[in-house]
Amino acid sequence: FNDVLGAGRSCDMVCRDLYVGGRRARFWVIDGFGGDAILERMGAFWLSLQPEAVQGLTEMQQFADRYVTFMEVNVSYDRDDIVTSVLMGKSLLVMEGLSGAALIDAKEYPSRSVGEPPDGKVLRGSHDGFIEAVVPNMAMLRRRIRDPHLTMEGLKVGQRTHSDVALCYLDDRVDHALLDELRHKLQNIQANSLTMAQESVAEAIRPKQWYNPFPKVRYTERPDTAAACVMEGIILMVDNSAAVMILPTTFFDFTQEANDFYFPPLVGTYLRVLRVTVFLISLLITPAWYLMVSSPGRLPSWLDFLSSPEPAALSLLSQLLVVEFLIDVLKLASLNTPDTLSNSFSMLGALILGDFAVQAGWLGPEVLVYMAFVSVAGFAQPSYELGYAFKLLRVALLLLTAAFDVWGFCLGFVGILVLLATTKPLVGHGYLYPLIPFNGKALRRLLVREPINRDNT
Repeated sequence: FNDVLGAGRSCDMVCRDLYVGGRRARFWVIDGFGGDAILERMGAFWLSLQPEAVQGLTEMQQFADRYVTFMEVNVSYDRDDIVTSVLMGKSLLVMEGLSGAALIDAKEYPSRSVGEPPDGKVLRGSHDGFIEAVVPNMAMLRRRIRDPHLTMEGLKVGQRTHSDVALCYLDDRVDHALLDELRHKLQNIQANSLTMAQESVAEAIRPKQWYNPFPKVRYTERPDTAAACVMEGIILMVDNSAAVMILPTTFFDFTQEANDFYFPPLVGTYLRVLRVTVFLISLLITPAWYLMVSSPGRLPSWLDFLSSPEPAALSLLSQLLVVEFLIDVLKLASLNTPDTLSNSFSMLGALILGDFAVQAGWLGPEVLVYMAFVSVAGFAQPSYELGYAFKLLRVALLLLTAAFDVWGFCLGFVGILVLLATTKPLVGHGYLYPLIPFNGKALRRLLVREPINRDNT
C-alpha cells in the first residue's frame, strides 16, 4: 500500500505506524481529507488497548465491530477497492494478524457555504444552494423530502477518476424502465475521467447529434427545485459540481422557473406565458424584420415606420451579424472582468456599441434597438444552453432569409420545427413530450401554473 498510494512520494499522503494491543498497525490518510479531531480520538483509544483486548481476533471486521466507534466504517478485502476508497478521502487501517482492511469514512471535504446560486435567485423562498460535494447536497435534498422511499443510489464513473455519481428518486413513483435505462448508460460510460463533472456525464451518454444545439438536460443549483423534480423524475448528482441534472428533460420543461411557484398561480402563469412569448419573439424578430424591410411595399401602411432604417456604412445583414458577434464578445469579456471593474466595463461597452457606433455611421439605431431586445430576452429564461441554441438558430434563419427571401424564412422556420421534433433526449418519452406523444394534462401543467393540491407538487 505504501508503493501504490505513494507514501513518501506524495507529500499529502500521510502514513503512521501504531501499536494496538501489542500488534503492529499502519494507518493511511490523505492530508486535507481526514477529520483531525475524529482520527485523534480514535487513535488515542486504540493506543490504550491492552494485548488481551485483541487476543484471539483474526478478522478486521471483529476489530471494527468492537473498537472502531465511528459510524461510517466498512471492511474490504479487495485491493483496488481499498486504494480507490483512500483516494476518495477515507482513512485506511491495517493490523498484523487481522485479514482485511478497515476503511473509515471520517473525511471532511474542503467546501464553500451553501449560499444562493447566482443564476437561480428568487424574491421569495429559500436562499440556499448546492455545493461541489455530493454528500451535503444529498442532505439538503433529504431535509426537504422526509420520505423513506427517497433513494440515493451511488455509482462510480470514470476509469481513472472513479467520480461519485448519485441517482436520487422515489422508488414508489419513479419510472423503473427509465431508471434502468439511465443506470445502464452510466455503468457503461467509457471515459477515463469526468473533467467537466455533469457536462462530461451528459456528453458521454447523450445521443450522437453534434449538429443539434438544443440542450438535452436541464440543470439547477437550487435544492427546492431539485426536490420538486424528484417527485416526478430523477435527479443525477455528480461530485465536484454544484449543478444537478434533472431527468428526463423535455423542451417544455424549460418554460418553468422557481419564481413561478413562489407567486400566486395567476401571477406564476402570467410569468410563464410572458417568458415563452418573449423567447419565441427573440427567435424570430430580427429575421422577420429583415424580411419586411428588405423589399419596399411589403409592409402595410400602419407599419411603414419599420420599413425605413437609417442608412449606415454596413449593409443591414452585416449590421445584424456584427452586433450578434459583438454581444457574445462582451459576454465572454464580462466573465473575465474583475468585479471591481465590471460596472465600468459595462458602461464602456454600451457607449462603444451604442452612441459611438451610430455617430460614426457604422450601425443604424434600429439595429441596436432590436438587438438590445434580443439580448434582454435571452436572460428572460434560466437556461444558458437553450439561449445559445436559439441564438444559433436565429442567425441561421437570418442567413436563409437573406439568401432566399420569403422562401428562405419559411424553409428555415420549418427546419427549426423538424430539428426540434427529431431531437433525441437522454432518456424518456421524447423531446416534445407531452405534446408528442400527446398528454393533455401534463402539457397543461407545464404551460399553466396550477395551485398545489394533493394530486400534484
